[in-house]
Amino acid sequence: MADRPERAGAGPPQARRGARSTNPLLRSDERKQMQGRVLLLTICAAGIGGTFQFGYNLSIINAPTLHIQEFINETWRVRTGQPLPRHLVLLVWSLIVSLYPLGGLFGALLAGPLAVMLGRKKSLLVNNIFVVAAATLFGFSRRAGSFEMVILGRLLIGVSAGVSMSVQPMYLGESAPKELRGAVAMTPAIFTALGIVMGQVVGLREVLGDPWAWPLLLASCLVPGVLQLASLPLLPESPRYLLIDCGDTEACLAALQRLRGTADVAQELSELDEERAACRGQRARRPWELLQDRGLRRQVTSLAVLGGALELCGNDSVYAVASSVFRGAGVPDAEVQYAVVGTGSCELLAACVSCVLIERVGRRVLLIAGYSLMTCWGSIFTVALCLQSSVPWMPYLAMSCIFAFILSFGIGPAGVTGILATELFDQKSRPAAYMVCGVLMWILLFLVGLGFPFIMEGLSHFFYVPFLGVCVCGAIYTAFFLPETKGKSFLEISEELDRLKEADFLKQNQGPDWSGPEVILSTEL
Repeated sequence: MADRPERAGAGPPQARRGARSTNPLLRSDERKQMQGRVLLLTICAAGIGGTFQFGYNLSIINAPTLHIQEFINETWRVRTGQPLPRHLVLLVWSLIVSLYPLGGLFGALLAGPLAVMLGRKKSLLVNNIFVVAAATLFGFSRRAGSFEMVILGRLLIGVSAGVSMSVQPMYLGESAPKELRGAVAMTPAIFTALGIVMGQVVGLREVLGDPWAWPLLLASCLVPGVLQLASLPLLPESPRYLLIDCGDTEACLAALQRLRGTADVAQELSELDEERAACRGQRARRPWELLQDRGLRRQVTSLAVLGGALELCGNDSVYAVASSVFRGAGVPDAEVQYAVVGTGSCELLAACVSCVLIERVGRRVLLIAGYSLMTCWGSIFTVALCLQSSVPWMPYLAMSCIFAFILSFGIGPAGVTGILATELFDQKSRPAAYMVCGVLMWILLFLVGLGFPFIMEGLSHFFYVPFLGVCVCGAIYTAFFLPETKGKSFLEISEELDRLKEADFLKQNQGPDWSGPEVILSTEL
């Protein structure tokens, strides 16, 4: 047989591997793939046991409402021989629901010290203790005949959500390269929306919405916790925490090399050294020190205004009235649950779109566009509710406005607001900033849940008008006071904020121009 002709460039395997390894384009592609794999795994491992849990446990409690209320009544009947009065059943149920944000408040207060003492990654891992305890209480509550176990479980799962809502964006924001930091920091919003959708799906009657399956439904929060415990230990800690907080250069270098997929991280390590030099001699700040420091006034104000706007913009209220609006539009009661799943899917889709856009258009554009669109759709929604009894097609317009409003919320405020504490504060102030933001968020979430029924009763179809004012204020504040941080390192952001602080100081202390003593013509001689 004739020998097969060799292809051009063919040779021994070792030679081919050597040629491939010396090609700079191929090396660049391999580095990008490696960086993408490790960074993606880090995002998923942190998210599945982080903000995913927040969204999941926020939504799964809706499906078994009647079943848990029946369990409360039946448990009381077995204990005392008498049924529990209806108003007391509602009181116990309200306690179960409201303890979730109360636990979140405790978790937000716990997140800062944990992130400083244990590190970002270990804090997320230790946080799963609360998940395991809560799942155990949920799973055995029916067998033990104790609705108190459900109450305590909701408190513990709230603590877990409070910790993860603060630590996860801190961990990812510090681990991402500056050119991808915005997109990576948007992923907590994606996992929150994914958790909401999954909670809605798992709560369907065909899955775990059966009257006897609610303990298993509530205990299913254990699954994401186990997934995080199995995956996150294999991934690196935040390089900034390792270098600036721990002073461990070798561990920081190893973490950077794994996250970036290359050994050449000298430039980024140099930037981290500059950031460490700027923080040298400082200790981790406490929350009240942020409020007392005049130099951080712009950052703290931005965090408070936009964090408050996130909770007071009315998105939770729109979710609360969605079912009744769908019924008013003619959706059968048996199919309303599927329409509700569509609302969560809209927020998930919008968060994914925002993740793609944020490094192209910037943070300010997404926030301004999100709040402006929410103002527009909220106004149309209010008009549609007022006219739905007299104009036949208004219920359909109101239903469309719900989906449009949730899309607008997901594109802007839902994800971008969570980046502020990461980008506007330095390494020593960041944990305290997340504590302040977390406490504010959970308190407002609790107050909105407590006050919304009274707003609904007092304003009826105009219930969204107060939230419209919040959306307008959020757009205006972003346009005039929030600096753009797209594509900038933490040190560059800090320098820009220092320049803005000096400019504000000069404006406050600059008096009227003095041109010398006034000359009176009559006494000039």
